[in-house]
Amino acid sequence: MTTKILSATFLFIFSISLSTAQMVVKPPRGFTNDIGNMISMLDNLKGRVERHVVNLDQEGTDFLLDDNANSPGAIIYHLAATEAYYQVYTFEGRGFNSEEKMKWETALNLGEKARQEFKNRPIDFYLKIYDEVRANTKKLLKSKDDDWFKKKNENMSNHWAWFHVMEHQANHMGQLALITKRIR
Repeated sequence: MTTKILSATFLFIFSISLSTAQMVVKPPRGFTNDIGNMISMLDNLKGRVERHVVNLDQEGTDFLLDDNANSPGAIIYHLAATEAYYQVYTFEGRGFNSEEKMKWETALNLGEKARQEFKNRPIDFYLKIYDEVRANTKKLLKSKDDDWFKKKNENMSNHWAWFHVMEHQANHMGQLALITKRIR
């Protein structure tokens, strides 16, 4: 009897979560269709990335699976750095300048330097940076249209560049899921 009650409860909760979850890609107001769809997917993915880390304490934020791993905090910073790079690449047609390299290069490359530098800061520190970069991405993309999105920027279209940002975040979301399961 208890198993049936538990199964029925699980099925009920699961069906409610499916009915209230965002299960469509829909451009937010103020964006052109293709750009808006990309924003919808990027924001959905960002929310799922954040759910893995938002409740981490300092030990969890700095956790390393092994000597060559990156901490959850460093990975979030890395996601922000990558997105910041694609902002200057797609909107200005360039790589980072020397000032931007100082700010983002360690997070972009990760590794030993990042393991030393990115620790002893709360997860909110990294999430705030990620939020600021995403707000700027949305501001910049809102100023463009789908014709711009289709244009090539050296060897890739702007659309492909932002698709790459999204797939990059999805890749690290899986990594964060694995890491946070090892913390708990």
